[in-house]
Formats: sequence, C-alpha cells, structure tokens
Amino acid sequence: MCRMSFKKETPLANAAFWAARRGNLALLRLLLNSGRVDVDCRDSHGTTLLMVASYAGHIDCVRELVLQGADINLQRESGTTALFFAAQQGHNDVVRFLFEFGASTEFRTKDGGTALLAASQYGHMQVVETLLKHGANIHDQLYDGATALFLAAQGGYLDVIRLLLSSGARVNQPRQDGTAPLWIASQMGHSEVVRVMLLRGAERDAARNDGTTALLKAANKGYNDVIEELLKFSPTLGILKNGTSALHAAVLSGNIKTVALLLEAGADPALRNKANELPAELTKNERILRLLRASSPGVDCFSRNHLPCSSMRSNSSFIHVL
Repeated sequence: MCRMSFKKETPLANAAFWAARRGNLALLRLLLNSGRVDVDCRDSHGTTLLMVASYAGHIDCVRELVLQGADINLQRESGTTALFFAAQQGHNDVVRFLFEFGASTEFRTKDGGTALLAASQYGHMQVVETLLKHGANIHDQLYDGATALFLAAQGGYLDVIRLLLSSGARVNQPRQDGTAPLWIASQMGHSEVVRVMLLRGAERDAARNDGTTALLKAANKGYNDVIEELLKFSPTLGILKNGTSALHAAVLSGNIKTVALLLEAGADPALRNKANELPAELTKNERILRLLRASSPGVDCFSRNHLPCSSMRSNSSFIHVL
C-alpha cells in the first residue's frame, strides 16, 4: 500500500510542510495565521499538511490544522487520507481525534487499501480496535482480494489476528490467487498464527490456484514448527492437485528434519509425482536417503539408480535425524 512523499511547491508551503512533518507547532501556526498558506494546500501528489502531520503522529499539529478548517477527508492522488496515514503508522491518538471530527473509513487507495487494511498490515492492534469501533468494514479487501486478516497473518501479528477473528473475520477468505490466511502464515513461518487459525476453523488443505497447500509450502521452506502444528490436524500427505507431495518438496529442498517429521506422520516414500519421480530420486543427500530407506523396509521406494529398499537393513528409529 501507500507511503508518504514530501515534494513541495512554494517556499512558504515548504516551510509549512516542514513544520507539520517535524511537529513544529509554533511555526505551523505562524504560517497559517499569516494568511499566506492555505490550510489545505497540496503538493504535486495531492499531499496535504494534515496528511503529513498525521503520518508523523504530531497530534498538536493535527489538532491545529483541523481547528483551522483542514478538510479531514481529502485524498492524495493515490487515494490515501490523513486517517489512512495515521492508521498505517500506528498513531492511535491521531486516529481517535480524526474520528471526532468526521473522518471516514470508506476511502480507498488505488490498490483498494483502507485504513483498517493498513493498520492490520503493520500490526497496530489498538488502531485496528479503534477503527472497528468506528465502523470500519472487517471484510475490506485489497483489489487482489487480501483481507485485513490475511495481511495480519502475513506479518505474524497474533494480537491483531485474535481481534479480527473475534470480530467476525472469515478465517478461510482467500486472495484472488487462492492464497488463504493459513497458507500465507505457513509460508512466512508463523507457527503460533497457524495454530490459532487451525483452532478457529482454518481449512488445513486449502490450496492456492497453483495447487500448493500450507503443508507443502512449509515443507519446502523447512518450517518445522509450522509443520508440527499442521500435522496435529491431519492434512493430506499424498499427491496434491499440482502433482507433487509435501514429502517430495521436503526432499527436494534438503530439509532433513522436515523429511523425518513427514515420514513419522505417515507420508509414503513410494508415491510418485506428476513427473513419475519418487522422493528418493530428487536428492543425493545420504542422510535423507537413509531416512527414506528406513521408513519402508521391503518396499520399492527407490529408482533403479538406487539400491532397492529390500536390500537395506531396517532401522526402526528412522524418525530421528541421522
């Protein structure tokens, strides 16, 4: 979403924008009272003094501008407002003050961003709470479909996630590409977020449009804490719609402990992916190969390039990393 820029036009406007950004109330008031600086003056991107002061969190300057008649709901070219910037930066005192003077939560940026989405993306729990109390729509989405819950899950902001879920956020609402909050939390390695979402009804096997699931992504990344949380809810360990499995992904990525976790949970090393490859054919790592051999003694889970499992000595402790 949007960030602030500080391109100014005239020397007096430059001074006013500088004062608003730095929190110099005396200078800002002097310039406004001179009658030579419009309280709603803009830079070339449509930025106002109130937006700058709100972004910087200078509540005294915000108050002065509003009391001198600044339009609270003006938008930049990008669609952002003073409320958006205050929410994005976590300035809850500014957010509350702007609401007292009629700030609206309805304005959107060019990518669909709202104040609630911005606050959730940056983990500002108190701001999220304030926005919800003042009517922000918990189901707001960016134009790519990302919700406040999705953005909080991406950042791993557990307090925000709990607040959003308790306020009615849909735990399984995906982006347009099929990515659900659980998937993005798994990709980012946020195991506590994954645990909370699963307990709140997240679909463990929800796949993106490309067929990947949360477990496959965590296996690819080697996020074992995430995998352990997912395994408590018995996700699919077999071949997925995209033609591969979490075990294939773990082996291909060389994640030894991940391979052990998946095998212990019942992943089948004899399954072939869409390219007709066994997991063992995707690695030359001897430690991983020993895990695969020990997991299914007597089963043909190796290609002709490897010795068959039946010729290997069984090792009942395959679940431990060798």
